Amino acid sequence: MVTLDSKPDPQLTNSRKRFARRQWARRWLAWRRVAAAFLALLVVGGAVYAVYFSSLLEVEGIEVRGLDSLRSAEIERAAEVPVGEPLATVDLESIELKISSLGAVRSVEVSRQWPHELLIEVEERVPVAVVRLGEQLRNLDADGVIFGDRTRQPGNLPMVVTSTDTDGDALREAAAVAGALEPAFLATVDHLEVATVDQISLVLRDGRIVLWGSAEQSEEKAEVLAVLLSRRAEVYDVSVPGSPTTGPA
Repeated sequence: MVTLDSKPDPQLTNSRKRFARRQWARRWLAWRRVAAAFLALLVVGGAVYAVYFSSLLEVEGIEVRGLDSLRSAEIERAAEVPVGEPLATVDLESIELKISSLGAVRSVEVSRQWPHELLIEVEERVPVAVVRLGEQLRNLDADGVIFGDRTRQPGNLPMVVTSTDTDGDALREAAAVAGALEPAFLATVDHLEVATVDQISLVLRDGRIVLWGSAEQSEEKAEVLAVLLSRRAEVYDVSVPGSPTTGPA
């Protein structure tokens, strides 16, 4: 009985090897994707933990900018910054509201200053006059907001004198008038007399009187007045800036 030796088919063997390599490559690619996803999850989880839960990025202090009359200590007390808490979880709007409660603060913006600070940028109110309320002298800014206290009238700001029936609108008009005047000229004004929203007068330190009217066209009125003051008179009427007049008291 004759037995014939059978040799493996080289082409079939090569085909099986290629198939095995492809299978291994698919498995390796799948494991690489799983490993990459797991690594990404670890990175994200670590970052979340570091930012929101660890002490690596906690609040250590604040930086305050824009102050003139206010002190940093006043801002810090009002802000109640949660030192030691994660910087990422600090409620910025809440801190802004607390600081805005200070009368001298016109606006405030709080932002994160990584890795460990809050940046507080303050715009203070600028007084353009003072007003007497009862026994107190208070500051008045160009928006008609009353803030702060004074022990005496400053030499560079006028007093706003009101009547018993002067309302808030008239006071705001007077503040707008004072805010429209150049600081150098404002320093020459002793006081503003306010009766109604359209009956505002300036009494200069030398006794001359300016009939201003309302706060409308205040910039134009100021320009006209600058020319009129070169004339000798006791009363200057710029309430209608297109037709100004001068005359005796």
